[in-house]
Amino acid sequence: MKRLVLRLRAEPDQRLDLSPLVPERLAGRNTREIGTIAIHTTRRAVTIGDMFDLSIGDVETIVIEGGSDRLDRVGEAMSRGTLVVEGDVGNRAGRAMTGGRLMIRGHAGHWTASGNKAGRIEVAGDVGDRLAGPLPGEIRGMSGGLVVVRGKAGERAGDRLRRGILIVEGAAAAYAGSRMLAGTLIVGGDIGPEAGYLLRRGTIVVGAETGVSATFVDCGVQELVANRLMAAFLAADSAVAASLLRRPLRRFAGDMAVLGKGEIFVVT
Repeated sequence: MKRLVLRLRAEPDQRLDLSPLVPERLAGRNTREIGTIAIHTTRRAVTIGDMFDLSIGDVETIVIEGGSDRLDRVGEAMSRGTLVVEGDVGNRAGRAMTGGRLMIRGHAGHWTASGNKAGRIEVAGDVGDRLAGPLPGEIRGMSGGLVVVRGKAGERAGDRLRRGILIVEGAAAAYAGSRMLAGTLIVGGDIGPEAGYLLRRGTIVVGAETGVSATFVDCGVQELVANRLMAAFLAADSAVAASLLRRPLRRFAGDMAVLGKGEIFVVT
């Protein structure tokens, strides 16, 4: 079936709000109607038709050809269908998704997957700070779904994570998994300082030897059946995460500075 394709004509001269480009908001619209949708963020009005060439097709599969770090809110509040971006995107990609699949074939900005509830998000490149974390004023980050980042992540990846699985196949910067409430964060590479800061519940798995804060308790090397079951579940989505979970890992319980019911597994 033919897909709806939007080809970016040139680098935008302002940040664009692409949250309208999701299947449920485009359903039943023709090319002219889609082209008139406003996507500007400044006083100068900009529409989809001003920035993109459209090839009309089934809105359940949307492809954006060409990317820019000025394309914000891609896939925000998406509930169904598939959205593919052949390039980079800006901030808040995949925010508050309740379903569907978002695939980004480049890099993504800050707050990627923030507030994600049930969406499946894949980023081929790197992401900025606060991956799956809450916006200012919010008390919870991602609360469900699956996010896979093939590259590296900035600071505070998984901050206030409530539920779901967050995979970073590369490295993660400082404060990864900070203030986690539950859920799973898997980092395939190096991790910055203060991982699991104020971790209350949840699981962090780290694929490189790293120092753990003194407020965590060393529980020794363990090979858990739960980890192997998780590896089988994730094998199709991330070979890096599956391979890591099959290895013997040293378990640290904490953060004992707070509730202390979380855990960090570190490769031995």
